[in-house]
Amino acid sequence: MRLSALRIGDPPGRWEALGFAVSDGVCGLGSVSLVLGGDGTGIGALAIDGLDRSELDGLATDAPSPPAPALAHPNGALAIDHFVVFSPDFDRTADALAQAGIELSRIRNAGRFRQGFRRLGPAILELVEAPGAPPGPARFWGLVVIVEDLHELARRLGEHLGEIKDAVQPGRHIATLGSSAGLGQAVAFMDPER
Repeated sequence: MRLSALRIGDPPGRWEALGFAVSDGVCGLGSVSLVLGGDGTGIGALAIDGLDRSELDGLATDAPSPPAPALAHPNGALAIDHFVVFSPDFDRTADALAQAGIELSRIRNAGRFRQGFRRLGPAILELVEAPGAPPGPARFWGLVVIVEDLHELARRLGEHLGEIKDAVQPGRHIATLGSSAGLGQAVAFMDPER
């Protein structure tokens, strides 16, 4: 199975202001299309090639999936590294994913919570346990974008980008976009694997 698209409620202009190239409301990150300007805020749905369900434990899976435009991004964005889903019931969501053919390949115990990972072609789905969250379905939380040069991106975005820190992945670095950027979901940027 392969992630082909995410439907995002943000207006295209907000992504363009951050240095992303957008064509007809679609931002291509590698082979994944971000379909911008949808209803609501944040990530509203995903599209996975080979998945025949309209939802997974509350996550809509009916995102339109136009081809990803092959445009160079002024901010150096290359691809999606991973996208994050929060769940108040980790086991229930993991079971729903498994029943749809998306078996988690690795589960990490991070102390107070668990994380489950599954590669979906070009990107990784990261399921995060949300202990103490009110009961309910799983929900989309955010995504991490790989960029050519994280330090150059920091110069470009200025106060909108938080401090560059060591990532969990050895040898890599990450920085989180601040709420001042006006996006409806969490977005972080990471340098490529070396």
